[in-house]
Amino acid sequence: MSIVPSIFGRRSNVFDPFSLEVWDPFFDTLRSLSEAKPSSETSSAFASTNIDWKETPEAHVFRADLPGVKKEEVKVEVEEGRVLQISGERSREKEEKTDRWHRVERSSGKFLRRFRLPENARLDQVKAAMENGVLTVTVPKEEAKKPEIKAIQISG
Repeated sequence: MSIVPSIFGRRSNVFDPFSLEVWDPFFDTLRSLSEAKPSSETSSAFASTNIDWKETPEAHVFRADLPGVKKEEVKVEVEEGRVLQISGERSREKEEKTDRWHRVERSSGKFLRRFRLPENARLDQVKAAMENGVLTVTVPKEEAKKPEIKAIQISG
């Protein structure tokens, strides 16, 4: 959600940590993936996609509201640098020439969200499921390694 208030109904992405940036809460900074940014044609058609990220003792769980989007229209990928990417496209409803629209509030177009995963994420065991318009991505965590204690013999 944008921190900048909407002006005349348009949402500003100036301070939106989810727009085209990778959100990296572990370094408390936003990093731009400028080499991976979509073209201006693509970014102008972006749809808003709300995603929750929670951490449980066993996993990181992402939930995305994607009403009206089929699972075939969604891609979940893990890129280099432990970046989880959720993307897809919400299709626009077909218009008939005789249709007269009174209000259009549902967004359509491409969407893309990226999250930098922590070191303890098991990237080889990521799972995704879609049910009732909600995408759930589960990223299991590695067990916390206990510090190894090595006894040293004292000579003398």
